[in-house]
Amino acid sequence: METRDPSPRSPLPLTRREALAALAAAGGYALSATPIPAQAIKTDSQGLVEGTVQVAGADQKPIPVYEAYPSKEGEFPVVVVISEVWGIHEYIKDVTRRFAKEGYYAVAPELFSREGVNLAAETDVQKVLGVVFNAPIERIVGDVRATADYARKQPAARGERAGVTGFCWGGGITLIVPAFYKDTSAAVAWYGPPKRVQKGDKPVAALDVAAEVPCPVLLLYGGADQGIPSADIDAEEAALKAVGRTVEKHVYPGVGHAFFADYRPSYNADAAKDGWARCLDWFQKYLKA
Repeated sequence: METRDPSPRSPLPLTRREALAALAAAGGYALSATPIPAQAIKTDSQGLVEGTVQVAGADQKPIPVYEAYPSKEGEFPVVVVISEVWGIHEYIKDVTRRFAKEGYYAVAPELFSREGVNLAAETDVQKVLGVVFNAPIERIVGDVRATADYARKQPAARGERAGVTGFCWGGGITLIVPAFYKDTSAAVAWYGPPKRVQKGDKPVAALDVAAEVPCPVLLLYGGADQGIPSADIDAEEAALKAVGRTVEKHVYPGVGHAFFADYRPSYNADAAKDGWARCLDWFQKYLKA
């Protein structure tokens, strides 16, 4: 039987200790996205309360939730931030702090802790995708619900207003969650695939449940996104409008996928700035007003 030594192009898998050390060296960003470009946005925690708490998830097992909210007196609307496939790494924490700086009680659940894999430290992208796309939709929705309910009960939260937003895979989940969590007041989906099916007892895609979404939805997409056809975006918009939902769609011409991800080469500063302004305006209107 032929044996081959590993080549420089196919490195041996990192041990857990090596992966965690590399993750720390990368500033806490997902290892599969390194090297991190200088454009990566850094949001400090000045004026915020922030940290990780344990919340009872869909099955009552604890899941880590990163939270950030203003340290000043007040009650702040809740925003649940749903990650991309790499779970909670520095970029998602930074986005969570950005929302907190804007006057929200922002929470980001780690939806894959039960699998025993630190997705941010995982270098095998296929393993990451296997974990994420095989996670049952019932559990994912339940964990998001549990996270939102936890935040809404906190003294610093304005409990009657809760929004959800997410990126890439998390953008698709953002379009699904309100159909099952009717207390969602507003949703902002960043380049989430409307037709991607998430496994579970009853596998579901966003288009399958658009008629059940109860809240206003903002759709933000790149016009040159190779993974999400414009017809799919149009279909999601049409399905939401067909049941009387308030929908706004903005597609950035010539812009690709993950244009808001400032820690990746896909980042487009102009589209990201405009999308962020639209997102804040949407939540201002439907969560703060």
